[in-house]
Amino acid sequence: MSAMMTRDYQICTNCVMDTTDSKITFDEHGWCDWCHSFHKNILPYWDPNGYGIELFAPILEKIKKKGKNNNHDCLIGISGGADSSYLVHLAKEKLGLKPLVFHVDAGWNSQISVNNIERIIDGLGVDLYTEVIDWNEMRDLQVAFFKAQVPHLDAPQDHVFFASLYNFAVKNKIKYILTGGNHSTECIREPLDWIYHASDLRQLRDIHKKHGTIPLSTYPTADIFKHKIYYRYFKGLRVVKPLDYFPYNKAEAMLELKDKYGWMPYAHKHYESRFTRFFEGYWLPNKFGYDKRKTHFSSLILTKQMTREDALSELLQPAYDPDEMEKDFEFVAKKLGINTDILQDMMDGENKTYKDYKNNMFAINIGTKVFTLFNRSHQILR
Repeated sequence: MSAMMTRDYQICTNCVMDTTDSKITFDEHGWCDWCHSFHKNILPYWDPNGYGIELFAPILEKIKKKGKNNNHDCLIGISGGADSSYLVHLAKEKLGLKPLVFHVDAGWNSQISVNNIERIIDGLGVDLYTEVIDWNEMRDLQVAFFKAQVPHLDAPQDHVFFASLYNFAVKNKIKYILTGGNHSTECIREPLDWIYHASDLRQLRDIHKKHGTIPLSTYPTADIFKHKIYYRYFKGLRVVKPLDYFPYNKAEAMLELKDKYGWMPYAHKHYESRFTRFFEGYWLPNKFGYDKRKTHFSSLILTKQMTREDALSELLQPAYDPDEMEKDFEFVAKKLGINTDILQDMMDGENKTYKDYKNNMFAINIGTKVFTLFNRSHQILR
């Protein structure tokens, strides 16, 4: 079932974003507002090949000074994907930091992600801490999101990833978290119609209350106000994105990781998780008509790592092998403890959005506006 279109189809003449983003606008030349935002609000303040490195120097000094007498001076979450793997390499090998690498096992690791994490950890000789999430609670929450018929099925995973990371940092008095978020591959974000805020704990709890069956007794949580306000201003936690300060070409980074550590690439961004591969490559485009490759490819087009022609050609093909999709459908159903007929019924059910459940969108919007007043790079968030 595809998303209902309420306007004539149009695709940007500069990137590959289109009217599957319901709020997208175009100028007289066919350029979309995402492209204009990048050139107006991101590019003028982002120069990893120039003064970005100089801007990071005082940040690096603070991190090292704060952790001088500790075994670790920062915390880095790793998934086995390119961004987080390269960040660990950058932090240890090129910046001389002492990172504690943190991994959350939510039950969906692919073998390639496990192998990649092991190769990075062993190759760099850094310490790894793994937090294992209670599978019964994780499964129950994910099934609840399937029953809720919302697009953002990855919210239970995403929430537990960042909540575990932030909670661990504060508990262990680690003052700096380094993340792999970056403009180079993520300058265009998914519209809220596609992927809602995983940090909206009110929404997560409402969906679980309506569709869950067991208490979430141990599932780690941290809403947006806790990690953006309380942890930052009362606990002194700082979140830094080093990849925005240094040259970061994804293809070159993956090649470097492969040559140095035997790291292995995967089909698309985030496909190191088997659930995310199924969710992004099969469920989201087939049920809702949303293809996250459009945001990923458009980011690479704007940062000159991919041509628009290559992106359009890629989008004509399935996100990954159709036979693997069918296997993933059966695997996901079995792992969630439901049969494939029930999963198909959910697939065919009435589509809903985050607006159909309790949410903190009003407060989040106010917080976003306040944040942008003090932030030079006003990336579109909608």
